[in-house]
Amino acid sequence: LSNGTIACSPLGICSDLGTQRGACEEVLEDDDEVEIAEEEEHEMKDWRKELKTVRKDTWETERKNADWTRKEAKADEKRFPSIELFVKAGSDGESIGNCPFSQRLFMILWLKGVIFSVTTVDLKRKPTDLQDLAPGTNPPFMTFNGEVKVDVNKIEEFLEEKLTPPCYPKLAPKHPEANTAGIDIFSKFSAYIKNQRKDINDVLEKALMKSLWRLDSFMRTPLSEEIDADASGDVPESCRSFLDGPELTLADCNLLPKLHILKVVCQKYRSFEIPAEMTGVWRYLKCAYQREEFTNTCPAEREIELAYVNVAKRII
Repeated sequence: LSNGTIACSPLGICSDLGTQRGACEEVLEDDDEVEIAEEEEHEMKDWRKELKTVRKDTWETERKNADWTRKEAKADEKRFPSIELFVKAGSDGESIGNCPFSQRLFMILWLKGVIFSVTTVDLKRKPTDLQDLAPGTNPPFMTFNGEVKVDVNKIEEFLEEKLTPPCYPKLAPKHPEANTAGIDIFSKFSAYIKNQRKDINDVLEKALMKSLWRLDSFMRTPLSEEIDADASGDVPESCRSFLDGPELTLADCNLLPKLHILKVVCQKYRSFEIPAEMTGVWRYLKCAYQREEFTNTCPAEREIELAYVNVAKRII
């Protein structure tokens, strides 16, 4: 990890940091998830892609000028919690699949700088071991010191409560409005991409555009700390990188994976691109693409496109 110790050695897909890229769950239907995996007759194989823990450098968990300071691993690292994240596999059963919820948790753990491992789960093989560990539950879920945690929102709250300063950074936004920025974008996108009626396509596209423009306005509106009370004249537009300021927060972990899916899928299946005039949205995405916490937990565009091949309805 860039700001923590790691964790995992993937099967043929590790980065230069030795981090496992998990694989994700179903993509989105009415509840923002769509089951895309078709059942196949397979000989039962080991559903877990066990990952060998690899010791990397540890990092000091106290921020100094928003940077992390490297230090040597200590002998007392046994005090660190044991965390394993379970995510749904991609189309090959191993690589990272399309799942904004799994990426959300992956990003949170990465940003926390905690030691953790990732186990990919191929649901095509209906693993019985998975049902024993978390009956009736599909990834993403995690274990924390052996205790199973299954609800994404509750997991986020749990990690923020358990992994606290000075050992781990606080990730909750300082500005409450950051939590609701772009809140309806994904539902508007889902309605737009699943529609096949030509007579309402324009209406749905306009609704999506309206939501994107609201996000763009939010990203261009300066936060309180960006405003110089002594300055005269018009207040300049914000130039911040993320929803709550210069650093990634829980709000970004929730919105960015969904916004990226929107960009990829709309371009592929609707020839629709986020307008260049939305400078706030594009600045937000470009800043995310420069952060390994996002790019190294993100599925390949091909996986996203495959996830929507039967979801994106043809306009007739």
